[in-house]
Amino acid sequence: MNPAFIKKPVILSLLVAVGLLAGCDPLSLAVKKPEFAVLDVFETGPSVYVRSLAVEEETNSLWVGTSIGVNEIDLGTFEPKNFFNRDSGLANEYVFGIGIDPDGYKWFGTNAGGMSRYKADAEQPWRTFFPMHGLADYWIYSFANHPDGSLWVGTWAGATRVDRDTLEMTTYVKELVNEWVYGLDVDRDGRVWFGTEGGVSMFDGEHWVDWNHDDGLGADNANALPFSVNTGLGTRSRHDLGILNAGQETYNPNYVFSLVVAEDDTIWTGTWGGGASQLIGDTWHNYTTDDGLSGNLVYVVIQADDGAMWFGTNHGISRFDGDKWQNFRANTDKTGSDVYTLVQAPNGDIWAGVRGAVIRIGQKSSDTAGRQ
Repeated sequence: MNPAFIKKPVILSLLVAVGLLAGCDPLSLAVKKPEFAVLDVFETGPSVYVRSLAVEEETNSLWVGTSIGVNEIDLGTFEPKNFFNRDSGLANEYVFGIGIDPDGYKWFGTNAGGMSRYKADAEQPWRTFFPMHGLADYWIYSFANHPDGSLWVGTWAGATRVDRDTLEMTTYVKELVNEWVYGLDVDRDGRVWFGTEGGVSMFDGEHWVDWNHDDGLGADNANALPFSVNTGLGTRSRHDLGILNAGQETYNPNYVFSLVVAEDDTIWTGTWGGGASQLIGDTWHNYTTDDGLSGNLVYVVIQADDGAMWFGTNHGISRFDGDKWQNFRANTDKTGSDVYTLVQAPNGDIWAGVRGAVIRIGQKSSDTAGRQ
């Protein structure tokens, strides 16, 4: 199979943009068109999962982490520049996380393969790190650059701080509310925020603070099956990313799969069945499908340059501008409905990763309306 994208015509049967405007009358809905629309769909193969995306503005590249390797795509032409797998130097083909540091090194977090660092013009283009080098674990999920020059890494056995000058690593486990770290971000004061399977932790350089569902994180979900050893599901394997039990979604509001610090210094998280949560001061505010969110399992949260929040869920993509919701739902076997990753390009387009495709969403114009 060709690992590069296969561009297909955009059809509304693939992803339908549905504007959910709470409180609007039917007439206004009939007249007002969605501000954003699906512009392109790039197929990666039906069995290929797109789990991570990153934009490198200096090279105008979109980096795409999949279950078979990494693509580098030219954002100007949408053509592939490079493809990397284990033969190229990547530690493992299944790439869950991508980070780009200020020096232009690309960091790839893999499934059971450790962490690989790449820069084409470096003296040593590829280098891979394992626990023997100080890394917390072989399973890597997230990256965040710190103002002090360090790189933070989220793993399934704690968080690791990497000194990028010396490559010395320091791991934190007991300090966290839970050792499985999925989401990472750093606020303007240099505080590091961690989304874990047991809630949210924050480290200000000296002190640690935690939040979980008892503090208001994650909405209650009566329609999902609580995930614990008491539900009859048995003990969850650390390698099991499944979300269904006999067709029913599982639910753990403490499970934070994504975390981002917004421009207004509030914290947004995506939870496992408990919707999206926003921390304002000391209070959590939760958003679910009852509010307009497309799905209650939120894999990824990002903030766009215009301030709007975007969410990748188990039932498509949502955009929330603080007032109105707009949803984009998958309704075909060509792609999965689970949206694992989102990133914004310099021109404002939003790129999304699903099973079998990468999707480009942008502001609708007369020419795109004609294409659809």
